[in-house]
Amino acid sequence: MCGIVGFTGKNEAAPILLDGLSKLEYRGYDSAGIAVRNGDAEPEIVKAKGKLKVLKEMTNDGKAVKGSCGIGHTRWATHGEPSATNAHPHCSDDENVIAVHNGIIENYQELREKLVKKGYTFKSQTDTEVAVKLIDYYYKKYLGTPVDALNHALVRIRGSYALAVMFKDYPGEIYAARKDSPMIIGVTGGESYLASDVPAILKYTRNVYYIGNLELAKLTKGEVTFYNLDGEEIQKEIKTIDWDAEAAEKSGYEHFMLKEIHEQPKVVRDTINSVLKDGNINFESLTDEEMQNIQQVYIIACGSAYHVGMVAQYVLEKLTSLSVRVELASEFRYREMQLAKNSLAIIISQSGETADSLAALRLCKEKGVKTLGIVNVVGSSIAREADNVFYTLAGPEISVATTKAYSCQLVAAYLLAMQFAKARGEITDERFAELIAEINTIPEKIEKILEDKERLQWFASKVVNIKDAFFIGRGIDYAIGMEGSLKLKEISYIHSEAYAAGELKHGPISLIEDGTVVFSVVTQSALYEKTISNMVEVKSRGAKLFGLTTYGNYNMEDVADFTVYIPKIDNLFAGSLAVIPLQLLSYYVSVGKGFDVDKPRNLAKSVTVE
Repeated sequence: MCGIVGFTGKNEAAPILLDGLSKLEYRGYDSAGIAVRNGDAEPEIVKAKGKLKVLKEMTNDGKAVKGSCGIGHTRWATHGEPSATNAHPHCSDDENVIAVHNGIIENYQELREKLVKKGYTFKSQTDTEVAVKLIDYYYKKYLGTPVDALNHALVRIRGSYALAVMFKDYPGEIYAARKDSPMIIGVTGGESYLASDVPAILKYTRNVYYIGNLELAKLTKGEVTFYNLDGEEIQKEIKTIDWDAEAAEKSGYEHFMLKEIHEQPKVVRDTINSVLKDGNINFESLTDEEMQNIQQVYIIACGSAYHVGMVAQYVLEKLTSLSVRVELASEFRYREMQLAKNSLAIIISQSGETADSLAALRLCKEKGVKTLGIVNVVGSSIAREADNVFYTLAGPEISVATTKAYSCQLVAAYLLAMQFAKARGEITDERFAELIAEINTIPEKIEKILEDKERLQWFASKVVNIKDAFFIGRGIDYAIGMEGSLKLKEISYIHSEAYAAGELKHGPISLIEDGTVVFSVVTQSALYEKTISNMVEVKSRGAKLFGLTTYGNYNMEDVADFTVYIPKIDNLFAGSLAVIPLQLLSYYVSVGKGFDVDKPRNLAKSVTVE
């Protein structure tokens, strides 16, 4: 989940490294560091605990560190507490090898013990320092090239890694290696760039290489050479990123999260239009015949993507006869279960690199299950390894708390369900046309909700000091309540739980006391009266009620203390509108509490460790 960058070229490296790290700080912000080398001179390593601004101040925004080749890192702590000592880059005792790393080395304790016997000492608690000194050991033992040393070391490492390494004997060069952690390489105008994610290098180049699993690369000024683990040169195809540099900037908004909330109408429209043409849905990789033969669907994801899966389950089951199961990726891979024949596993991940989701994908493929990835990043691991892929067009999402990527995943799920129903002959042409017309109204209806954000800002100011919150709903509303609850807790640090409204009487209602705030999502017409009854139950026990429903349900105001309305839409798509006020509410509560909205504590965006 850490962010790594690298640069070698004609310009000063440190400012470029710090700029790149600022675009990756969503991946970790416990500490940061850079290592820069000026020609044949000794490298300069600067590290600091805390957010990137501390490192920027120490180096005068990089101007104080001279050299045109360097690597950098922003850390999300896994091994060892956040500190300057545990911060990257790490180096061998004589600074012969310097490296930054993203991932988890599972057998680092075993390797560390062997290296201690060889005379190595360790200053940090990290697994990365072990990797650095293992590379140094093999470089000196066999007196070979950096590629040889990396190959010897990497075959002995278990776990995941994206490594950027500098060797004392090879000034101006950076060596990279990857297994199960993301890495891209860009080349332009006599300069080479390396990063964990696209935003870090987007302002410099949109032409990138995706380094594959168990592959290595050598970066020199304006050139890159790729190798396999046998040290043989391999060829890679350069790709062009469609995102523009402005997409990774705040563009006048106070926070990335607020900008990304307001980008939702556009990116949702773009995602819909990517497969919907002239009233027909076309998935290039998943054919109607394949859809007809599928009997079981597994939707596998983590976090907000899992909540998308819950909505998708309701929609798929409503429109088709398919049996659908939604699974947490972190649990799915450890369950001993028989996967049904003629089944499809849908893996949902914004980054396409989520470790547990990627492992679940590989497990499904091992068992002969067809796979479909819904991802936002072109060339990501899940996109490359899945049998089929549906790209959402959210663009770069910088805020740790997802908003626009979530909304794009929702409409992707709707479109899949609709086409499944049509391909299987389980929906009439008239009903399909109705849904096409309705899904096309989602972007403009999101815009209408955003126009009323001042009321939500006012309500947020009234609940900014609450300690606990509950979200309730039924059906799709329950799934949306889960996402609303997650948003509130992850950026405002308020203890929040979501429950299926019908489950309140089975235990959770005992937690309701005078003044407890209960957020009620009530958009499903068939479940409206039942959910209102649940709201009355908690109100009679002293709860303060926030009601979220569609225009026309004005009797909600007889029950709720504060009501928010969303435009009317087909019940299947109501989640795409209902989630918007909950995103805004969470944002304004976090701002009101004075927190860093884009970088909440203890969290990172792309979870590339298990």
